Amino acid sequence: MNDFLKQMAEGPRIIAVTGHFGSGKTEFCVSLAFALSRMTNERLAIADLDIENPFFRSRERQDALEAAGIRVYSDPFNGRNGSELQTISAAVRAPLEDAGCRVLLDCGGDAAGAKILNQFKKDFVGEHRLLCVVNPFRPGSDTVEKTIEHIRSIEAATGLAVTGLVANGHLIRQTTVDEVLRGWTFTNEVAEKTGIPALCACCMEPLAAEAEKHGAHVFTIGMYMRAAYLDKEV
Repeated sequence: MNDFLKQMAEGPRIIAVTGHFGSGKTEFCVSLAFALSRMTNERLAIADLDIENPFFRSRERQDALEAAGIRVYSDPFNGRNGSELQTISAAVRAPLEDAGCRVLLDCGGDAAGAKILNQFKKDFVGEHRLLCVVNPFRPGSDTVEKTIEHIRSIEAATGLAVTGLVANGHLIRQTTVDEVLRGWTFTNEVAEKTGIPALCACCMEPLAAEAEKHGAHVFTIGMYMRAAYLDKEV
């Protein structure tokens, strides 16, 4: 079993994920949900909590996720009316309060988006997982200093400590091993300066073996959302 997946499957059951806009956090969330569904028999859920300038929405893959046994929570219409309502269904409380359910929270992309976690504070009492996806190819996180500032702003807005970093150096379909490795190196620099561990490097399957050969702790990510950045179906 992949060490990163082992941590996610055996650690705190609520896993909140944030990251700068365009970092790939939704793709990461959906990929992690599918990966966990293949390795565990426990109940799984994913909650689309991104209500700040969303472009990629985990709810867009609701049918595939639920076919894999992963319950999806989003707006009051459960994503079924085609709207872009920036609201969240009260039903999201169900998996959070279900001790037998592991739940992924796909949060907004900066401090303002992460504030939504404040209404679920009581569910984070004690040990928790708050992951930050890091992509050095985005303007707001293209230096170590900007990335650290971004992380600290999320922590200040939520009162929660970021517990792990996920490297996601990518250029969508144009990604090569060089981008993956640059992302891994960059994220480890952030880890060294913050004390927050770098947990894995997201990587598509064709690049995984080469990235691992060069020392990256690979988590194989899918391309479940959209093949290109602007091909959203309407």
